[in-house]
Amino acid sequence: MRINPLQIKEKALSLGFHKVGIASLDSQEKDRASQHFQAWLALGYHADMAWMANPKRSDIRQCMSEVRSVICCAINYYTPHQRPEGKEYGKISRYGWGRDYHKIMHKKLKALSNWLRERGEGILIRYYADTGPVSDKVWAQRSGIGWIAKNGNVITREYGSWVFLGEVLTNLDLTPDKPHTEHCGTCTRCMDACPTVAIAKPFVVDANRCIAYHTIENRAEQLPEAIASNLKGWVAGCDICQDVCPWNQRFARETDEIGFQPYPHNIAPKLAELAEISPQEWDKRFPASALRRIKPEMLRRNARANL
Repeated sequence: MRINPLQIKEKALSLGFHKVGIASLDSQEKDRASQHFQAWLALGYHADMAWMANPKRSDIRQCMSEVRSVICCAINYYTPHQRPEGKEYGKISRYGWGRDYHKIMHKKLKALSNWLRERGEGILIRYYADTGPVSDKVWAQRSGIGWIAKNGNVITREYGSWVFLGEVLTNLDLTPDKPHTEHCGTCTRCMDACPTVAIAKPFVVDANRCIAYHTIENRAEQLPEAIASNLKGWVAGCDICQDVCPWNQRFARETDEIGFQPYPHNIAPKLAELAEISPQEWDKRFPASALRRIKPEMLRRNARANL
């Protein structure tokens, strides 16, 4: 069955996505991305994130054997709020300021999927938003949404890298968009700004050195000294490499998705308060939040390391 890709894009945009692109399965492109990914894994740059080695991540057909096209969607989450300068404040990554992006993305992806299924019989659909073994950044570049930057994030011309990504896998044969070209040029601001030298080389991020990894994923009682001594106030994620990016400085614009507006305590949390946060207060501060992945004991650890 043939469906006009323009209709799909119009529907996705009407649901609140800000960019939509379509990619088809191409063995040469898949092999190139897979080789880069396997080399990254071999170097141990995924740290303790064992799920990154899931073989499905290297072959999207293992997620859905019938897949012929990947509809990639992006939504801008930037809000113009700025963090205070004082050292008494903790820093939370913008992605976690408001409502859990998984919930917002899934609602829109489900609506798009249901609309597609209604186009005819035999249409198969599966969707993901950072919840399955899909290399969403690779597919975003292949679908023309943006390019994978030197800091590992996807940059779009319209919104910089302040975007969440999601995909709809389908057995429909859809006309693909052209892959996006890379536009980082000779800029190394993200690499130069990283206090822990987590960007091992252009386009290669070592999670073992990444503040975001350690504040969100590392479950150890204590952070490594090389990380703890360079946190710069970060307690939940890290936006340093995004904050210094020229594309973000020039093109960031406020989202129209109200769910991404910050919760009251997320822009300027006090380190002293976070260092003693109770499970009850944690539950109150982070309702329906992606930050619930950072358990109270981890948040206390991160704050105390800064103090």
